[in-house]
Amino acid sequence: MPLRLRFAEADLLRCRFAVSPLCETHEAVRTLLRPARHGYHQAWLGTEIPDLGPLRLLMPKFGYTPDFLGPPPAAPLGRTADFGDEIARLRATDPSLAHDEMRRSFASTGADPTDPHHQRLLDDPAEAIHALADATERAWHALVAPHWDRLRTVLEADIAQRSRRMAEGGLGALFADLHRDLRWDGGTLTLHAGSAMLDQELDGRGLLLMPSVFAWPEAISGFAPPWQPTVIYPALGMARAWETRPAPGSLTRLIGANRAALLTTLDEPASTTGLAQRHGLAASTVSAHLAVLRDAGLVTARRQGHEVLYHRTALGSALLGQ
Repeated sequence: MPLRLRFAEADLLRCRFAVSPLCETHEAVRTLLRPARHGYHQAWLGTEIPDLGPLRLLMPKFGYTPDFLGPPPAAPLGRTADFGDEIARLRATDPSLAHDEMRRSFASTGADPTDPHHQRLLDDPAEAIHALADATERAWHALVAPHWDRLRTVLEADIAQRSRRMAEGGLGALFADLHRDLRWDGGTLTLHAGSAMLDQELDGRGLLLMPSVFAWPEAISGFAPPWQPTVIYPALGMARAWETRPAPGSLTRLIGANRAALLTTLDEPASTTGLAQRHGLAASTVSAHLAVLRDAGLVTARRQGHEVLYHRTALGSALLGQ
């Protein structure tokens, strides 16, 4: 059944982007559990799988996943949420809310209500929150944290590109190619995918848009009140999160191996820290190389939130033969 998000006039002015390490952790867990998502992540799938505890019970392939597990982030516009803040927010979930959402999740899959594993979570929702938060922290440290700089680089580059598109053509241009299952028409955004909800009035709350490296091939929504309406969609360039492409040999001889490798990477905007993690270099070394490339007119720099993002110029692309 399609999910329709209906915009009022105020909602048109309250659409924003965010990056959530907590939500990306849960999408990484789903990717482990769903082979259909594995295609772009072969280089990552060798990661040792942590103890996921009760998370496995609440991430059904078909059905409702409790929203309290990954509440939309409250980080200010232009800022990436902090995992520590997000996990603290999860731990502070009202047990009665957790109970209701877990019960709804089990009911959505037709699960046996007398199953002892399910009943244990419902009988003591406060302890269930604790166990779920612990499992989420283990998943973060094992699956996402070691790669977070490169993942965040991809996510923030997506936001930069999508924001330019929205500035140039409005919401119609933004939603036109956000995901094949999304359609924008007359103030209504429709997600043509399975969902327990049919219609949701945004009522002035606006819409939060979150790119994900791990969500492909799906777009995900359905956050019910009291949560901020949100759509999670596959990030542009997600396949490049695991790539380290060699630079042409002639370019390496001309400007050096590290500068050539950095220039090759910068077909999407990236930060100094993200580039340092991807290439195994010190941030100070990357900063020095970027300064040289910028002085030569091969890259540009612009500030986004608390970071500076670098992007290859047309001259830089021409030097690469692209």
